[in-house]
Amino acid sequence: MRRATRNLLIAIVLVVVALLALGALPSYLGSGDPYYLTVEPIETNGTAADVNNVSDRRYPYLIGAIESPDGRSDGYQAGPYGMKEWFTHTPFDEVDALTQQVPNASTETGVRVRRGGEVYHAEVVRP
Repeated sequence: MRRATRNLLIAIVLVVVALLALGALPSYLGSGDPYYLTVEPIETNGTAADVNNVSDRRYPYLIGAIESPDGRSDGYQAGPYGMKEWFTHTPFDEVDALTQQVPNASTETGVRVRRGGEVYHAEVVRP
């Protein structure tokens, strides 16, 4: 094998390993108190985002909060220097996505969602 070919293969392997590390490592990084997506049943005639047909793979924090007995999702710890948010899914992403899909459903602190005939106010909190 030529020296240039070997160096190219080594460079490709290093790039692949680095990309795999960037995909897996951020989920293990976390510092500070966790953030939670909380839902609270509300009564309103206002617009609410319909989340009856959404997947828990697309909205794991929201569906986890709705299905939990205390209305709170699993915790999310922010990474150092904000780098973790570039590579991982956050509860902030879910609230922002719903706010963009149904702008009239947004509130000052979160978004109103409708699932199974119930209307909830979903927001990210840090207790």
